[in-house]
Amino acid sequence: MNKFDFKFDSFKCEICGGKCCIGESGFIWLTPDEIKNLAEFLGINIQKFKEIYTQKIGVRISLKEKEYNDELACIFFDEIKKNCSVYEARPNQCKSFPFWDYFKENYEELEKECIGVMRC
Repeated sequence: MNKFDFKFDSFKCEICGGKCCIGESGFIWLTPDEIKNLAEFLGINIQKFKEIYTQKIGVRISLKEKEYNDELACIFFDEIKKNCSVYEARPNQCKSFPFWDYFKENYEELEKECIGVMRC
């Protein structure tokens, strides 16, 4: 069982400023269904979505990043509202944040990135 020794208060997202969407380079991996859902959400065809918003890394597809305040941000980070512009259609990897196995061993790093986490 994937137990975590921290909990998450999603209400903190409203005052966070999107820290989980900005920072060091990383990959948000997309499944074919997620690509389809995001394209539909944006009202464009799948091929156009891939051309504009994704990059191929090996055999996988990830969302692109953009420069933001001397860091990198997800291509869908809304710089004015400081949140996700495709929140309703966001990929599963984003939906599962902060409950990633990586943070089981790297809680201090997560604490710097997410004001909504606290140890149980």
